[in-house]
Amino acid sequence: MNILDILLVEDNKAISKGLEYSLSKNDYHCIVKHDVINATSFLRNNKVDLIILDISLPDGNGFDLYQSVISELEIPTIFLTAKDSEDDVVLGLELGAEDYITKPFSTKELIARVNKILLRKKKNFIVQVCDISFDLDKMEVYKSGKPIPLTSLELKILALLFSNLNKVVTRNYILEKIWEWTGNDVNDNTVTVYMKRIRQKIGLDIIITIKGIGYRIDEVKTL
Repeated sequence: MNILDILLVEDNKAISKGLEYSLSKNDYHCIVKHDVINATSFLRNNKVDLIILDISLPDGNGFDLYQSVISELEIPTIFLTAKDSEDDVVLGLELGAEDYITKPFSTKELIARVNKILLRKKKNFIVQVCDISFDLDKMEVYKSGKPIPLTSLELKILALLFSNLNKVVTRNYILEKIWEWTGNDVNDNTVTVYMKRIRQKIGLDIIITIKGIGYRIDEVKTL
């Protein structure tokens, strides 16, 4: 099953630790950052599927982080805060947040809201590009209906691209994921080698190299 990444930006370490545990128990991969500067740095180099964002942070506020960084990335966001004034709720939703929850809150309620937002991504679905189809739930790739024999790691790398059609997936992000999946030492050449293998096995030129940045697969490509 395709594991979805959630960024939790929360300065209260007790809350963040509890949420990280609960999210992992519900088959999500949770990345925790405790302030604006580290959250910003992470988002500049990584992709996530959803953000849980505390409004009150030690070096700024969640509204500013959302406006300056997150809104451009179009990542679904749940605002998390101790404030419960109507103005804060309205502002958060007007900025484009998917949801808003106030402290103290039920962890089960928050997980339910996360599940609702990400339900579409968690369902079984097949992504089709030209003659290549990728079942992201079963982690199977087909060309003209015939299975393509990719290794487990090659499948995971290709899934990153198919899960982000029309968006660039950076080399740094792929490198971090390879290290996370294997625990082995990796370098920039590792990505090049794996992308070459994947392209050879696919046999179609659907993976676009964005020089010095990363790779992209477009939803519609004319051969």
